Amino acid sequence: MEFLADLWLPIVLSSVLVFIASSILHMVIPIHKNDYKKMPGETAVLAAMREQGVKPGQYMFPCAGSMKNMCTPEMTAKFALGPVGHATVLPNGAPAIGKSLIQWFLFSVLISVFVAYIGHLAVSYGAEYRQVFRVTGTVGVLAYGIAVIPDSIWKGVSWCTTAKFVFDGIVYGLLTAGTFAWLWPDAF
Repeated sequence: MEFLADLWLPIVLSSVLVFIASSILHMVIPIHKNDYKKMPGETAVLAAMREQGVKPGQYMFPCAGSMKNMCTPEMTAKFALGPVGHATVLPNGAPAIGKSLIQWFLFSVLISVFVAYIGHLAVSYGAEYRQVFRVTGTVGVLAYGIAVIPDSIWKGVSWCTTAKFVFDGIVYGLLTAGTFAWLWPDAF
């Protein structure tokens, strides 16, 4: 755990920079403006969901319930008829943006802790900027950018939307790398 004492400043500062960059990418630059679409017949769909008592959680529709039932004639017909999809239902009320922002910042701190740990194992103190940047940038881009790809593979998120989040992750990973390379400790 010695690395935490040695690398606390780049851990905190890179997390702050990622938080600022994500705010710019999501609020100032309209890159994510079209990530979600409005549901056709939204009022009727929401009324039907309320009538059915849909609670917060993740849903798949149609849902076979098991792999065994996935290929039955009934399920095959439901899939063919459509629509087919995934839905995440949140608790009622306005989105808890404050809570989400705090969780996002803590997630960034967690990633920076892992970047610090792997950097500490792979790069000696006193290493040159490029070497630190290469290792910490790779870890940062993997953590922030590559992790979103399964959403397109398994959940049907459009590849265009995923590409935008991969771009975000590359920006966050490079900011993290630059911070660690700049503040990397000198050799003792």
